[in-house]
Amino acid sequence: MMKRTTSDDWHDQRNAKQARRPDEIHSSSASPVYSIHTASPAYRSSTRSNRRFEGCSKLTDYELEDKVGEGTFGEVHKARHRHSNQLVALKRILMHNEKDGVPITAIREIKILKQLRHKNVVPLTDIAVERGDAAKKQRGSIYMVFPYMDHDLAGLLDNPAVRLSTPQIKTYLKQLLEGTAYLHHNKILHRDMKAANLLINNEGILQIADFGLARGLEDENREYTSCVVTRWYRPPELFLGERRYTTAIDIWGIGCVFGELLRSKPILQGVDDLDQLKRIFMLCGSPTQESMPGWQKLKDAKKVKFDHYSRRVVDEFKKYDLLAADLMDRFLTLDPLRRITALEALDHDYFYSKPMPAEPGDLPKYEASHELDRRRAKQTAEHHNGKHRKNDRPHHH
Repeated sequence: MMKRTTSDDWHDQRNAKQARRPDEIHSSSASPVYSIHTASPAYRSSTRSNRRFEGCSKLTDYELEDKVGEGTFGEVHKARHRHSNQLVALKRILMHNEKDGVPITAIREIKILKQLRHKNVVPLTDIAVERGDAAKKQRGSIYMVFPYMDHDLAGLLDNPAVRLSTPQIKTYLKQLLEGTAYLHHNKILHRDMKAANLLINNEGILQIADFGLARGLEDENREYTSCVVTRWYRPPELFLGERRYTTAIDIWGIGCVFGELLRSKPILQGVDDLDQLKRIFMLCGSPTQESMPGWQKLKDAKKVKFDHYSRRVVDEFKKYDLLAADLMDRFLTLDPLRRITALEALDHDYFYSKPMPAEPGDLPKYEASHELDRRRAKQTAEHHNGKHRKNDRPHHH
């Protein structure tokens, strides 16, 4: 049953209706920049200004500050635009072999980001280029430019000074689902949904970032690589070798992020792929023909030999809230075809029960917390304690 308009009115009534009516959204012939929020005049004016692409800037137009992130696809620096004084994040594109040109993954990421326009998806505002000098054997660099966000969710959850309230958890999850519903409506698979790729600013806005593994969803029979999604957030069908996967792979990651919001730590921390799958089955139950039809036909299913485990998602999470436990149960459904969609999740009673989702602007403001900052702080503490243990949070597969 569809919900009535609620008291959390940080979107206007019309937007709220559009966000919760699959029939309206799916019947519309959407352009790549279609948004479930384009009706809002405030939204239109706020995005139009930063959507102009006028060639590339020079890296010297920006003053580099701290490094705030790193991963397989490059490092991210905080920077300031010299003319506008605006804070930005510069994501360096790794050029493994300059003769081959810009990596296809970076081209795909830029192409996808230029098509998207939604307040819960990070906007690409510029490309900054630093030319190399062949005489000095200096390589050139290319940077993607994004608005600077104060935190990533992994860094925020790892900050001992941060304690998330239920209204705060609800508003972060709601924004994540709205951004994901927009991506999925536009047939974009993110393929690396995890806490470290969710950026949050001190105005309480959450944005989905890092589209390095994203791609457009083509016809239903198309096969894709199963080597996607960081291990702790990867759904069971990928471990079992499914290559005809759907938007449901992102939803599993959202379920893992939701559990992390509730527990303040990742909920499924496998040390390798087999251990990860075992942990999934210990929480979600061993797959059966009823709970995951056709699982034995997947190409890697023969490698899996575990004891029989009962499903206990609701039991594990009901201490937080019965409705939260029910929503977790739907996110972490083994059968991808029965897994809840982002639009269905937005209509779940969890968002319409007290305490209601907070307005983003009312959320507490924190000192900048990025995953890299937290890792540095831990390493410093361990160094002082005479320990040298590497951070074990997994990066890209």
